[in-house]
Amino acid sequence: MYVDLPKKMYYSIGEVADAFDVNTSLIRFWEKEFDIIKPKKNAKGNRKFTPEDIKNLELIYHLVKERGFTLEGAKIHLKEQKQEALDSFDIIRKLEAIKGQLLKIKEQL
Repeated sequence: MYVDLPKKMYYSIGEVADAFDVNTSLIRFWEKEFDIIKPKKNAKGNRKFTPEDIKNLELIYHLVKERGFTLEGAKIHLKEQKQEALDSFDIIRKLEAIKGQLLKIKEQL
């Protein structure tokens, strides 16, 4: 899944949940389960996710929802092979973006 959010410094939990097409409760759950997600909280306690948090959520989403990892398996994978997982995920994201562009070109022909 490639999440397309406008470029901002911080995103609300609602924006993040909508971008991933999941409930906000799942985002909060993943925040508790995965220590790589560390949103800032304002005075009211509202979560503000950074672009780095979004990238980490994309990786978790990819591992759990698309590749079928269990939560424990995803945690172990991230702990032992985080850089490798990030590198391969970046390649996958770029290929998906290229595929999308090619499909748009095909429609225009």
